[in-house]
This record gives sequence, C-alpha cells and structure tokens, in this order.
Amino acid sequence: MRAKTNMAARAFALLRHNKLHYSLTTTSRRMTSSNVAPASRLEGIDKNVWIEFTTLASQHNAVNLGQGFPDFSPPNYVKEVLSKVVVSGDQMMNQYTRGFGHPRLVENISKLFGPLLGVDVDPYKEVLVTVGAYGSLFCSIMAFVQPGDEVIIIEPFFDCYQPMVKLAGGTPRFIPLRATSSGGSSRDWKLDPDELKLMFNDKTKAIVLNTPNNPLGKVYSRDELTMIAELCIEHDCLCISDEVYEWLLYEGCTHTRIGSLPGMWERTITIGSAGKTFSVTGWKIGWSIGPSNLMKHLHTVSQNSIYNCPTPIQEAVAQGLEHEMSRFGTEDCYFKSLPRELEVKRDHLASILREVGMEPILPQGGYFILADASKLKVDLSDSAGSGENYDYRLVKWITRNKQVATIPNSAFYSDEHKDIAEKYIRFCFCKKDETIDKMEKIFKEWAKTM
Repeated sequence: MRAKTNMAARAFALLRHNKLHYSLTTTSRRMTSSNVAPASRLEGIDKNVWIEFTTLASQHNAVNLGQGFPDFSPPNYVKEVLSKVVVSGDQMMNQYTRGFGHPRLVENISKLFGPLLGVDVDPYKEVLVTVGAYGSLFCSIMAFVQPGDEVIIIEPFFDCYQPMVKLAGGTPRFIPLRATSSGGSSRDWKLDPDELKLMFNDKTKAIVLNTPNNPLGKVYSRDELTMIAELCIEHDCLCISDEVYEWLLYEGCTHTRIGSLPGMWERTITIGSAGKTFSVTGWKIGWSIGPSNLMKHLHTVSQNSIYNCPTPIQEAVAQGLEHEMSRFGTEDCYFKSLPRELEVKRDHLASILREVGMEPILPQGGYFILADASKLKVDLSDSAGSGENYDYRLVKWITRNKQVATIPNSAFYSDEHKDIAEKYIRFCFCKKDETIDKMEKIFKEWAKTM
C-alpha cells in the first residue's frame, strides 16, 4: 500500500514538474520575438475588405446584405448528388482524382462551353478545375505576369485582381467605367475608347475583364467587347475574362463571351464558377478554359500550388452540369429560373433603397446593386478625422446603428479613382425573401426619422 502511495506521489511530482517546465518554456517562447522578414511582395496587400466588414457584421448581429453568397438553398438535386457520391460504394470518390480536373467534370465543361465559345474544347488540355474562380484567376496571373509587365484592370474590379498582379511582380494599371447620361442603369457606365487605347503599350501583358461585373452589374455589349478584342489583338496581349455571373442576366440581356469573338480564342482565358452557377459558393470549385498552348502554363502553376480539388464535389458539379444540359434552353433550366427569381429580388431591394433616399444603379447582371448614398442625412462627424472614405464610414455607421451589413464601393477601386466610387455602397440581393424583408423593416423605420 505504501509502495503504491509513493509511486502515486512520484507520478504527481513528475507531472507537476513537466507542467511547470512546459509553462516556463511556453512563456519563454512567447517572450521571444522573431526577426524573420516577410517577402516584400506582400507589402500593401495585407488588408482585406471581407475580413473587416464580415467581422463587423458578426459583432453587431447585422442582416447580411454585404457578402456575395446566397442564404437560400441550392437546387435539391445538386445537394442530393453530393450526398450520394460521398456514401456510394465507389471508394475512389473519396480519394484523389486527376490533378487538372475530375474526368467527368472537365468533359462536361467541354461539352457545355465548347459550343458557347464556338470551338471544340479539349477537356484534358484546354480545361483546368481550380479551388473556386479565385484559383483560376491566381493560376492565370501567375502563369503569365512577371516583373516589368503591365496588366490593365477595369474599375470597379473584384478586389483580388490588384493584389494578385502585385504578387506576380506586375504593375496594375486602372481604367474606370464612367457614367454616361443618368448613370441609373449599369448599361450607362462605359469605357472611354480613347482612354482605353492609351492604356495599351509594349509592356501590356494582359487585361482583366469581368462581365457581368461585380459590383456594378454591367453586362458588356458585343460592340464594347469587340473594341477590347481589337486592342488585345493589335498589342498581342492576353485577356483574362472573369465570367462567373454568366447565367445571371436581367432585362433580356445577352452575355457575349469575348473568347468567342474572331481572333480571341487564341488569347483568352475564360473563367467560370460552380459556386455562382449552382448557388453553392462554399463548394469552391471553379474552372479556366482556353487554348492548350496557354492552358499548359496554368496547369504548371496549379500542380505546384493546390495540385488537386475535392473529388466528391467535382463529381457532384459534373452531374449537376449534366442535369442542366439535359434541359438547357428550357424555362425549367436553373440557368433561367434562378435569374427570374433574382430579378424580382433586385427590383424589391431597389425600391427599399429609394425609400430611404438612396439612388440605386439597376444592374443588368450579377447579384449586387450599387446605390448612391451621398444624400443620406447621417451624422458621420465622429469619424470625419479617420482618413477613411465616405463610403467606408457610412457602411460602418449603418452596420453599427441599423444592423444592416453592406460593403463600401471604393474597395473595388484604385486609390487614384476612389473619388468616383465613394458615394456608392454595395448591397447583395441573392438572399431569402425573409432576409430582404428584415432589411426593409429596418430601413422603413429609419425612413420615418429622416
């Protein structure tokens, strides 16, 4: 009995010694600072608008019309397919698949987009599946942009374009869409042809195009795309065409793929997204399509970065595309039914914004709406000396005081053109009716105080 007591005492003493040693060691480590310097390419790209404003929305339990994700359910068959794939008897669905894209998925991407681009797309040489459209953008930019290269970015732009170009060592050059006539529709915002011509020179490696545009919702016309295409051909530069909102079109708009224009297949990387196509943004599956002599370089970047995407999710997306191709062009196709539903939400949200004194820019596509908020009677004097743009200060005020989360528009502009942007804020309308109704109730109460 005494031996057992002594053993227990020794064990306890040893445990206490080890805990004390661990505590002292950990404290010592925490007190030691590292002098390891980060890579200089990270300088100036460490801030992220999504982290800042998502955190703020969470802190104030705000109705989230900021982030661009649907809070409604995706098509049932897409969810059911993923569930069946994971529990199926085919255990290879839970293992690595082909690195550049699951065979069934790349074959279906080829079948769907080949006719839309007007070419026969080789599924194994001319398609790359990536971790979301982000991955496609990253692979495209890293594959071609190097120090000394210039990349033209049209404003407003999705916020990752600029930092990715900088990471690659390139120099972003910005040209804004400018409002013509009233500017009340996204179609009123256009590029100045002469200004665009001056952007191109012997250093221009690429232009990044986004149609339908996030956040403006502009759908470029065929004439506008032809103007861009002619300059790309003249200067022998790459076009990286971000088309993730390709199916979300309103008012009878038509989406023209710039890669389908004469002379452009040879110099265009077309980017798509399963997240936007099927309302499953969390699945993070995207793709790039282009000629094999360009795509082989994206393959190289991919195999040396992420290497592979989740097999069961790729299989589910592949079957989802098959399902939609079987009813492509019909009213039941999700590519048609989703924009019908979203157009109603768009118009509803626009009416709410007008009620509180904002002036919305009605988007032709996508699921965001910009609103001119410069006439709101809001006292922002407490933040006047913060150095932040008006839209940043206003969005923070609305989130804190009205519990509605949105995004400042100047986050999508370069420093030199933020003056064009800062009177606008961005709202997302791919939300459940209940979500928009909550926002409407809050804003109606707000309107009574104005």
